[in-house]
Amino acid sequence: MENRFMLYLRLVRLDKPIGSLLLLWPTLCALWIASDGKPDWYLVLVFVLGTVLMRSAGCAINDFADRDFDRHVKRTADRPLTSGKLRPLEAVWVACSLAFLSFLLVLSLNWLTVGLSVIALVVAATYPLFKRFFALPQAYLGIAFGFGIPMAFAAVQNNVPWIAWFLLLANIFWALAYDTEYAMVDRDDDLKIGIFTSAITFGRYDVLAVMACYFMMLIIVLLAGIFTGLGKWFVMGWSLAVLCAAYHYRLIRNRDRNACFFAFRHNNWLGAFIFLSIALDYALR
Repeated sequence: MENRFMLYLRLVRLDKPIGSLLLLWPTLCALWIASDGKPDWYLVLVFVLGTVLMRSAGCAINDFADRDFDRHVKRTADRPLTSGKLRPLEAVWVACSLAFLSFLLVLSLNWLTVGLSVIALVVAATYPLFKRFFALPQAYLGIAFGFGIPMAFAAVQNNVPWIAWFLLLANIFWALAYDTEYAMVDRDDDLKIGIFTSAITFGRYDVLAVMACYFMMLIIVLLAGIFTGLGKWFVMGWSLAVLCAAYHYRLIRNRDRNACFFAFRHNNWLGAFIFLSIALDYALR
């Protein structure tokens, strides 16, 4: 039988770091751009730890909110809360504790960043509710997953310039792409239980919609790079991200569950290529 520590690790998905990485890459990109490639390493530490803590808190509150739905989905039926191995109140306490620790980290930054962190918390906490009534909850997830972008600019510059919101828009399209791939895995189960996902909303145009979202995300990122003066190393890394998106088309075009899930996980490389290209471009100037 699983010990309690391992159950808590599974509750907050520390055994599956892909979600934390999908939050982390856009946040690090914002930190590097906001600081002209020379971020304060204390800020890097705060945002890395804060990202992991808030993603973990979000997983716990999401499982609490979806505990009655998840038992009807093959992929989630054995989650600690759904299977009854942990009690609902435990998930709430875990989420609150992790969010509080993250807030303590943010308190060491300026007040604009603190204020934005409160908005980020509200968005993250309300995301599970959007699956009940909003046709594209993945777009709302993109806001939740990308709110580290304006927070990073606020922490560095004590200001949130237009480029931060432009990058947040790119993140919304990216989340729509990768989380639709994720939703394609569970579409049959989600239709039975009556929740909304982008895979259901897009229907037979799901693959086209995913690729259109990748296109929008990549174009916005390219324009942001040009506007901020990034050069050839950025373009090279961006080109690798384009190849990743093309590879995802090959994976999802037949809508095979395992291939769609692999495409979702592979987005870690797409995000990593973009961040590394930005960091390398600044470093080699």
